[in-house]
Amino acid sequence: MQPTATEDSPHSWDIDGIARQVIALNASWVGRDWEHAPHRHRKAQLIYSVRGILNCEVETGLWIVPPQCALWIPGDMLHSVRGSGETECYCLFVEPQAIEGLPSACCTLAVSPLLRELLLKATGFETLYAEQGPQARLIATLLDELCEAPVEDLHLPTPSDRRLRQLTRMLLADPASKTPSGEWARRIGMSERSMSRLLLQQVGMSFGRWRRQLHVILSLQRLARGESVQTVALALGYESASGFVTMFRKAMGKPPARYLLERGTSGEAGAARSIVLVPACSPTPGTP
Repeated sequence: MQPTATEDSPHSWDIDGIARQVIALNASWVGRDWEHAPHRHRKAQLIYSVRGILNCEVETGLWIVPPQCALWIPGDMLHSVRGSGETECYCLFVEPQAIEGLPSACCTLAVSPLLRELLLKATGFETLYAEQGPQARLIATLLDELCEAPVEDLHLPTPSDRRLRQLTRMLLADPASKTPSGEWARRIGMSERSMSRLLLQQVGMSFGRWRRQLHVILSLQRLARGESVQTVALALGYESASGFVTMFRKAMGKPPARYLLERGTSGEAGAARSIVLVPACSPTPGTP
């Protein structure tokens, strides 16, 4: 029988010991504010978010996965995963050598309607499905679609420098702060020029763009919980909702209301409909 996440946590199974290149879990989890501690497995993992926001942290950064996107985690990568608000998601585990062209780094992927249906269909297969025949052909098509899935820019790169990591923690603790970059540099014991140069070297972004990316990630977490644009804007230190909407549109290519509605699950669609301004990818505790 295909195990389900409502019956048992996938991390209590020997995922790497299952003799199939692809394992699609019948993981119809629904839960609120869960977290799974850092762990790793040989197989790469795809976590598809149907409802809610997923967050994944690895050594090199933080990824956010909005509804109708998926998180790709390469094999043997230490990672922790957390859900914000009500979440529902499905899992796919893939041997790293199953097909050429799989992403080599952690990333969020946009999920096409075809990829979504293939994934949901595969979750109904027996764990040891036949390696020849219709199910094997569907798995092969699923892998082809996975290789073609576009990457979403929802990554907050994390610097390796100790002082810049301190800066990351400070910004996360006080995202609404209007402190200029020079003062942030002073607080972590650097000159503004040195901080800017090191940020560009380690995360490939200026301080302003890096903080804006952080605001996008934090705003999506809050909006997915049903908070209004006005509330989110004030929480992130913007003078008005329109200023926040302008920032979000510049970063993501579309206003937050449209961004969430295009990933239209009931919870997020309802939250987005409450955004009257139009400002650009169950667990229970211990999953996924």
